Amino acid sequence: PDCAVFGEKDYQQLCVVRQLCRDLDLPVEIIGAPTIRDAHGLAMSSRNAYLDEAELKIARQLNVILRNTAAALAAGAGQSDATEEASRALIAAGFQKVDYVEVRQSLTLAPWRRNREGRLLAAAWLGKTRLIDNVEVPAV
Repeated sequence: PDCAVFGEKDYQQLCVVRQLCRDLDLPVEIIGAPTIRDAHGLAMSSRNAYLDEAELKIARQLNVILRNTAAALAAGAGQSDATEEASRALIAAGFQKVDYVEVRQSLTLAPWRRNREGRLLAAAWLGKTRLIDNVEVPAV
């Protein structure tokens, strides 16, 4: 194929596929498609079908917490403090377990530096369902 489209919802996968194409010198354009969200901001996913109404209400907090954390980082909050607070907020919202909340450089997934655009990435468990999401963090 000349091009392939991958959703930004699984941002790490998108970055890995882009790097793989570069490393193997494959003449394929990898296009990132924006994450589609419901009216409440929850990233659309087939996994959402496993959530009951109460869990859906909790799940919708994932994006809210990530956006608030990205805003705090953009305003100068410390990276460790901000990501730890996001993990605590996810647990307080009703998630049972947080696998990670991390800020990485947008293009390489290397550790984030404030002068580079970043991605705030998270994975958390709600019941038996693992949800992932991410938001942009501007260079500051």
